[in-house]
Amino acid sequence: MEKIKIGISSCLLGEKVRYDGGHKWDRYITDTLGEYFDWLPVCPEVECGLSIPRESMHLVGDPDNPRLITTRTGIDYTEGMLQWVKNKLKVLELVDLYGFIFKSRSPSSGIGGVTIYTPSGMPGRKSAGLFGGAFLRRFPLVPVIDDGRLHDPKLRENFIERVFVYKRWKELFRNNATSKDLINFHTEHKLLIMSHSPKHLTTLGQLVASSRKYKQENLLTQYIKLLMEGLQLLATAKKNTNVLSHIAGYFKSVLSPEDKRELLEVIENYHKGYVPLIVPVVLINHYVRKFDESYLKEQFYLNPHPIELMLRNHV
Repeated sequence: MEKIKIGISSCLLGEKVRYDGGHKWDRYITDTLGEYFDWLPVCPEVECGLSIPRESMHLVGDPDNPRLITTRTGIDYTEGMLQWVKNKLKVLELVDLYGFIFKSRSPSSGIGGVTIYTPSGMPGRKSAGLFGGAFLRRFPLVPVIDDGRLHDPKLRENFIERVFVYKRWKELFRNNATSKDLINFHTEHKLLIMSHSPKHLTTLGQLVASSRKYKQENLLTQYIKLLMEGLQLLATAKKNTNVLSHIAGYFKSVLSPEDKRELLEVIENYHKGYVPLIVPVVLINHYVRKFDESYLKEQFYLNPHPIELMLRNHV
């Protein structure tokens, strides 16, 4: 499988680029995700010309337009950083990035939870870093996460799932997408969307059904915007149970009473939190193959990402 291009804060790969000359090597990122992702490392401080090591910095002033100031000597590096950010975003526009993993709480790379200090040195509102915030504004569709959230099993699964969906979209609709292509894409992702947001599934279905009312470019733009918005909502046990019960209906005429009871029992055990999602999914995939259920074979909900990542193994 071709690796997926993902941007990442350089320190998370073990590169010694932090202010103290150290790193924040994350072995899950390099050893596990590295099997599937091709990294594009970025360090705003080093790339804009600052040294290693260097004085630590923080954000100060107006939360909407903070300044990047060194913590001891008060040197202002804002203008240099903002110019680098502007140039870097232009470069990244030329790269097919399908996601980005940022360093949490970094004054440059944080995408949320970065403390903005008052001129008197008191901690104030929290916001995004200069580069992280600019990236979110320039590339609102690209899935992002920081290293802190990456170690929450539900948030990690949500991020990686969105990465794979976004990659499939970009590859399929890179050149001359047709309405039929959109219909097929939507059909294959119906149950996946349902597990995140039934409301978005309904809206997207209506959009696809009325596709002739839109110019093709506007149609695709609106679809992917709504899709990525819906997928950001977490797939809860309640929503997954709804999808699993819906899938079980496809086998009501072919399963024996005993097998039907077993399937419903496994789904209920998942709903109660006794077993992880992978348990009913494995059983359902067995029945999909056994009974050659063509519609479910095409549903990415049942195989949204490599099983080796074990993203559905948590309770």
